[in-house]
Amino acid sequence: MIRACAVADLPEGESLRIDGPTPIAVFHTATGFYAIDDTCTHQDASLADGWLEGCFVECPLHAAQFDLRTGVPTCLPAKSPVRTYAVVVTDGVVLVDAPVPAVVGEGSAQLTA
Repeated sequence: MIRACAVADLPEGESLRIDGPTPIAVFHTATGFYAIDDTCTHQDASLADGWLEGCFVECPLHAAQFDLRTGVPTCLPAKSPVRTYAVVVTDGVVLVDAPVPAVVGEGSAQLTA
């Protein structure tokens, strides 16, 4: 598990990017926290920079939209889903079950067992 942030550091309606070999976007919605691959499957834009509405994020480049719960695109031009990651909140910390070590902002992400 990778430490993404403290719950208090990611207000509802906001997102952050975890840099690494496969960048990950973490979103805080009214229903909880979600993590997906940060790169749009249509044309390499950062989904963390997109527009969040409910459990959907709209790509800032060509307006493809993805369901944060499943990673499935809900409209064109994207046709392929993005990978989703399990998110756990423990003791006020948002943890992402990511496959590789990653870096959050300027500091190293903390790996937990």
